Amino acid sequence: MKSILYVLTALSVFGLALWAYQENYRTQQVLKETQSLQRQIGTAQARLAVLNAEWAYLNRPDRLRELADLNFERLGLLPLRAEQFGRADLISYGEDPDLPSVDPDELQAITEVQALYEVQVP
Repeated sequence: MKSILYVLTALSVFGLALWAYQENYRTQQVLKETQSLQRQIGTAQARLAVLNAEWAYLNRPDRLRELADLNFERLGLLPLRAEQFGRADLISYGEDPDLPSVDPDELQAITEVQALYEVQVP
């Protein structure tokens, strides 16, 4: 009986050693992949910083003004004037066909009920 117990214990130890060995290699592989991803992220961040610097350089107001002046006739650009802007209350909004139509009298009744409810609630 003791020999069977010794054999099972030895097999368990070998099984656990094999499992630990495999887990060790999986962990090392995941660490390598993580380091590779971190390098890629660092490269991407450096590239993004360069692109942001280039974007800021190309969008300098003096450079854009010079380009607009050089291409004035071809582009037909005109300076902005206050008369070109409208007021928000003059915008006409179309009716939404998905919304149900509400009778003005019904809307007035709903508004009155809401006003009464707001007054009664402390």
